[in-house]
Amino acid sequence: MILNDKQIKKLAEEEGMISPFVNESVSKGISHGLNSFGYDLRCGSEFKIFTNIKGAIADPKSFSEDNFITIKGEESILIPPNSFALASSLEYFKMPRDVTGLVTAKSSYARCGLGCPPTVLEAGWHGVLTLELQNHSSNQIRVYSNSGAAQILFFKGEDPLVSYADRKGKYHKQGPGVTLPKSK
Repeated sequence: MILNDKQIKKLAEEEGMISPFVNESVSKGISHGLNSFGYDLRCGSEFKIFTNIKGAIADPKSFSEDNFITIKGEESILIPPNSFALASSLEYFKMPRDVTGLVTAKSSYARCGLGCPPTVLEAGWHGVLTLELQNHSSNQIRVYSNSGAAQILFFKGEDPLVSYADRKGKYHKQGPGVTLPKSK
């Protein structure tokens, strides 16, 4: 079952599912906050823009900082054409054992050619979310710090036998900042 605004608000306020939690949709440029059936999260002000300047290979089992240029504290960044950036959410998530989140793109950015591949916030996972922001266009795309970046839909199911926290997943309790791929 997909969760509505009343259910999301209750989980955020009573169980700390989203912190800080914005109780309404705030529209200052790119919106963020609670919606009817989801939550628009914000990205922080640290970005890692993919580059091949140093000739590094993107290997998820042996990932190197050489794959990125790190930018911190800027009002916005430009993602080059056909490239991507990683950003971390301003929000910390504490997913209940019976709730899973699905991250998807925001329509304002999607209409500019910016995608956010679906990412799952597994039941029981806690942490700051690392987002991938993909520029599918032939133009640079500006992304704003401390502004809406992606939307999360929340789904409630039966209590699982083993949650992400139970199995001590490699990205459990990550943050603050961008977390690069890890090999366990």
